[in-house]
Amino acid sequence: MYPPVQPYRQGLLETGDGHQVYWELCGNPQGKPAVFLHGGPGSGCSPTHRRLFDPARYKVLLFDQRGCGRSLPHAGLENNTTWHLVDDIERLRTEILQAEQALVFGGSWGSTLALAYAQAHPQRVSALIVRGIFTVRREELLWFYQEGASWLFPDVWERYLAPIPPEERHDLMAAYRKRLTSPDPQVQLQAAHAWSQWEDHTITLLPSPAHNQSHSDDRAALAFARIENHYFVNQGFMEEGQLLRDAHKLHGIPGVIVQGRYDACTPMRTAWELHRAWPQAEFHVVDDAGHAFDEPGILAQLMAATDKFSR
Repeated sequence: MYPPVQPYRQGLLETGDGHQVYWELCGNPQGKPAVFLHGGPGSGCSPTHRRLFDPARYKVLLFDQRGCGRSLPHAGLENNTTWHLVDDIERLRTEILQAEQALVFGGSWGSTLALAYAQAHPQRVSALIVRGIFTVRREELLWFYQEGASWLFPDVWERYLAPIPPEERHDLMAAYRKRLTSPDPQVQLQAAHAWSQWEDHTITLLPSPAHNQSHSDDRAALAFARIENHYFVNQGFMEEGQLLRDAHKLHGIPGVIVQGRYDACTPMRTAWELHRAWPQAEFHVVDDAGHAFDEPGILAQLMAATDKFSR
């Protein structure tokens, strides 16, 4: 990855409907405009994400999506939908990045948001890099949060089930919703840690102590779990299959799709279906990787993609 860099500008975008969205600009103020979209939803950006882009060639906008990271109010769910975030990207592109077009980079939930934005504003996207493809279809959600992935991680799954009584386990997302919106802060925190630890322990092909602690902090776990669950019980605020159905709107946008073959969080079938619907994009399967962006094979493909488009 490129060496660590600090933002040369940062601030808060007032959305006008109760949110303040943290943003930062990194790299070369005269460089190629790019927008980085973090995963979750609810995880926020980290300094490591800045290092995916050549700071001499790119002018990169990173921001913490509504309710997470340094954005306010913390863990807020009101006026927090996919389409609010798409509108935020448009305002940030025009008011902060000040670019007619930008490369858009997103992984996991960030790939969802990147596809939603690119389909809504294709003329504003100069190129698209997406990783760990997730389209919030019902079958994808049930795979990870109801049953499927438990066959691979039964030990971790038991900890995910622990806060939920047996009579509510037929709909785990709804059961978690009840607890993550409880008036009791301790009930919220217990559920938040169980929800976030399930993902943190299944994100890589091989065990990763660093990823296992990604949301160990109470504040990070609460935003991550509350916002993810809010989006998923509402199926991403999209129609079933919408992002694959509308993939034809991406035709003409240069793109790269990167997918770990053994991704347990967002299994490869969705990436394959996107590849079939958007064949103009390069498609790279990393045979020795899971879901995380910093697994070596995935990171190598992402760095090659940002370098390619920088030229």
